[in-house]
Amino acid sequence: MDLRHYYTTALEDWVTNLYQRLGLFRPSQIDPVYIARRMNIFLREKPFPSSHQVVGRFRCIVIDSRLSLEEKREAFFHELCHVLRHAGVQSMLPEAFRELQEWDANHFTKYAAIPFHMLKFIDWNEPHIIEHMVNMFKVTPELCKSRLSQIKNRILIKQ
Repeated sequence: MDLRHYYTTALEDWVTNLYQRLGLFRPSQIDPVYIARRMNIFLREKPFPSSHQVVGRFRCIVIDSRLSLEEKREAFFHELCHVLRHAGVQSMLPEAFRELQEWDANHFTKYAAIPFHMLKFIDWNEPHIIEHMVNMFKVTPELCKSRLSQIKNRILIKQ
């Protein structure tokens, strides 16, 4: 795959800039505990649906402890987006605004899990590329398939 034809989105650039400021340059460095600590976010696991809370300067992410390791990472990225980029209590927002925030968080999750500046570590000739990505980025095969499809589509559109 020729990444020279890939173009990034503003959100993707935002994630890359965040990671570079945090000193995250390799897939093995993507660690939710480290990211939360550096961003002054309390991170906890509890046996109920993942959520976030922002009250003044207090920021907290609670991850559902019943999820797999890969699902926990994805839930962390999703909630991290809400903490860093969104305002308001979702249950009190107009539906269209809430849907926009969820769209943003879903895209952020893909970019935070498999960031642009780390695509160079993927072996694009690997016959089992999804498994390769799962092992490298520690996320679900579904997220890897979605991100891979997104990458391929952006390259095709550019050509």
